[in-house]
Amino acid sequence: MDAAVLADLRARIERGTADPGAVDPAAVRAVVDLLDRGAVRVAEKVGGTWVLHEWVREAILQFFRVSELKVMEVPPFTWYDRIPLKTDLKAQGVRVVPPGTVRYGAFLEPGCVVMPGYVNIGAYVGAGTMVDTWATVGSCAQIGRNVHLSGGVGIGGVLEPPGARPVIVEDGAFVGSRSIVVEGVIVEEEAVLAAGTVLTASTPIVDVTGPEPVVTKGRIPARSVVMPGTRPKVFPAGTWEVPCALVVGRRSASTDRKTSLNQALREFDVPA
Repeated sequence: MDAAVLADLRARIERGTADPGAVDPAAVRAVVDLLDRGAVRVAEKVGGTWVLHEWVREAILQFFRVSELKVMEVPPFTWYDRIPLKTDLKAQGVRVVPPGTVRYGAFLEPGCVVMPGYVNIGAYVGAGTMVDTWATVGSCAQIGRNVHLSGGVGIGGVLEPPGARPVIVEDGAFVGSRSIVVEGVIVEEEAVLAAGTVLTASTPIVDVTGPEPVVTKGRIPARSVVMPGTRPKVFPAGTWEVPCALVVGRRSASTDRKTSLNQALREFDVPA
């Protein structure tokens, strides 16, 4: 994308952010069209660090303001919404199984499969990724290549407040059934989350692979094998077990991804 064109669009979007009366519908629609084609992203990895493009996310917020509610019909289904469905899926090499839904302004690379799940505006999904049945990819979430989001997985979205970071799941990760990842958590490359793992910005992530527990928050290290756990916390009414996530091992570097995943699930008795 031409740098001068992007700079102009960014300036027009930022004027609309500073002054709602100055929202430029043409600029807003141009940016959302670029999102839909994968020409811009809400966040991208630059030099090993994830960079948030706040102005692109602001364009999505402004898109809601300039778009009218209208009836959309794909018989026998009917919608009443501001944002249409994504089109030209065949040409893009993306398979969507009814009643799977991908909203306009989301981008899926070729080879993605969406079972009866949902991909929201601003999301980016890498090639070869499976969004399994009833899995949800929230607004602006960034999902890498060859990721498996198992049945019922909830990947949280984020549009507000300003500066809030999207959920990121990097290449080759496996997210087990009914897991929830929200509030800007980063799941690094080839990590494995067991079924039912819940990760929020405040969830303690406890590495129990060494002689002493190591507690972090907000990021699952690459190739980690993670399962849900609890740990005691003292409240005025007594001591109660509260949720955490346990890093119980690492995927082997000596095997390919598929074999490594299967071995991880067996070796650490992790439910898929």
